Amino acid sequence: MLFSVIRIRGCLKRRFSSVSCHLFDEIPQRSAHSLFDSFPERGPDSCESIVIGFAKRGNVAEALKFFRGMIGFGIQPTKYTLCSVLSSCSKALDRHLGSQIHARLIRIGYEENLFLSSALVDLYAKCEALTEARRVFDGMKEHDPVSWTSIIAGFAQNGRGKEALIFFKGMLKSEIKPNCFTFASIFSACKEIESAFELASLLHALVIKLGVELNSFVISSLIDCYMKCGEINRAILLFDAAVGRDVILYNAMIAGFSQNSQGEEAWKLFIEMREHGIGPTYFTFSSLLNACGSLAVLQQGKQIHSLITKMGSDQNIFVVSSLVDMYSKCGIVNEARLVFDHSIEKNNILWTSMITGYAQGGRGADGLDLFEQLVKAGMIPDHVCFTSVLTACVHAGFLDKGIAYFDMMENKYNLIPEPDQYACMIDLYGRKGHLRKAKELMEHMPFEPNAVMWSSFLGSCRIHGEIDLGKEAASRLFAVQWHNMVPYITLANLYAEVGMWNEVVEVRKMMRCKGLKKRTGCSWVEVNKRVHVFSVRDGSHPQSNEIYDALDNLILEMRETGYVPKPKYVLHDVDT
Repeated sequence: MLFSVIRIRGCLKRRFSSVSCHLFDEIPQRSAHSLFDSFPERGPDSCESIVIGFAKRGNVAEALKFFRGMIGFGIQPTKYTLCSVLSSCSKALDRHLGSQIHARLIRIGYEENLFLSSALVDLYAKCEALTEARRVFDGMKEHDPVSWTSIIAGFAQNGRGKEALIFFKGMLKSEIKPNCFTFASIFSACKEIESAFELASLLHALVIKLGVELNSFVISSLIDCYMKCGEINRAILLFDAAVGRDVILYNAMIAGFSQNSQGEEAWKLFIEMREHGIGPTYFTFSSLLNACGSLAVLQQGKQIHSLITKMGSDQNIFVVSSLVDMYSKCGIVNEARLVFDHSIEKNNILWTSMITGYAQGGRGADGLDLFEQLVKAGMIPDHVCFTSVLTACVHAGFLDKGIAYFDMMENKYNLIPEPDQYACMIDLYGRKGHLRKAKELMEHMPFEPNAVMWSSFLGSCRIHGEIDLGKEAASRLFAVQWHNMVPYITLANLYAEVGMWNEVVEVRKMMRCKGLKKRTGCSWVEVNKRVHVFSVRDGSHPQSNEIYDALDNLILEMRETGYVPKPKYVLHDVDT
């Protein structure tokens, strides 16, 4: 190590910066301050070599630390140093330092430099400062593939797909050829746009037409888009045609199968992946655990947990959050809490996952207690965390506490409530029978009610037999989701419960005219490490006769103990 340091110092003294960068790999422990303090000469060129050396080798923290040190000594950074540091700020999501560098660029007259401006766009976009990213981008006299791709990716990753698509069209008009990273970003944006499948298909054709390399990033983004559109067969064809499948492609397919409730297919692909010697990543484990949670297959989830522990990934915060989510969805909330308690590092995501687990498991009070512990631990709750807290209030029926937490968002944490939090409050008011209050809240929101809010409101109207408000909610849903059969069924059941059979017939006619039919309901159950799938009136299972006999016996036992069915909460058959 001493020999390597001496060689680096010698190279820096003679300004052999390219040689000194290569020598970084010979130092086991790279300390920015010790190297800087031992410099024979502290000039811009030697500092540039060290900063770029750290950055290229992924040591972002040391690169930024070294940069701050050289600024403290009054050494003026070169353009290359500033570009490298901005790239490091992007990776570290250090918007504060990036903004300081931006001010320095303006002060020394570098703001029109193409590469530095592109790096600034990338920084602001990754830090979700889209207004700043747009301002820098619009102020550039010329654009390159990096600046176009950065602005497209920034809007796409922040759920603003339509704007990302507008930028992409602008890029095509400027005759700058999109690269593989551009297409990976725009495929991600497709998921936020209506007619996503048609758009993704057109972009797929454009990739082929322009001769853009179909690498793992492009293919995985396209697979993800097809999967989110429900075009599973398209995704499978794309995966099967891919040459040299790597972990990125396997992860995209496993995640897609998990999102589409095809846990068995996800598991098969995971086994195939391991047979080919491809090691799983944190994302692989998260997707598999999501599949297990969605299907409530506890034994498979436990197997994955064992593998995670064996591979030493049981302290990764991303994986731990997925484990908590899986155990909660499988109804084993106490096991989820054990995983949570054993985690050394706890961030907002993990706290929120555990609060959500309590809420969904019918233990809203425990979820709220955990939120208070989160606050005492010095964590700052975000919008997602408050959504979980309000969900806990909904499931526990805590109206007053829900109102208090909703007000707390803005009054204590300066968080302006977003649609998700308003949706929780509308649901909470509705479930407690305060339908007029729920309607009033929707009317005074700073945005239009969405389909989730109207669906929740319609469900509450059905529970409480509120015909007029229910009709209004249903008509709103028919206008924005005419293809969704659920509001039709809910409205028909609302009419049926109060004996309005003519109106039930009219709803059935509407469904028939629109070609809407009830989807067959399915459920999964895991017995002896095997998952069994059942559907309504299903007789395909080899033990169906025994199952129905057991069900009849259970119904008889329930009646003998005094159980009385409540027809009000039964969905009437409105098949067309």
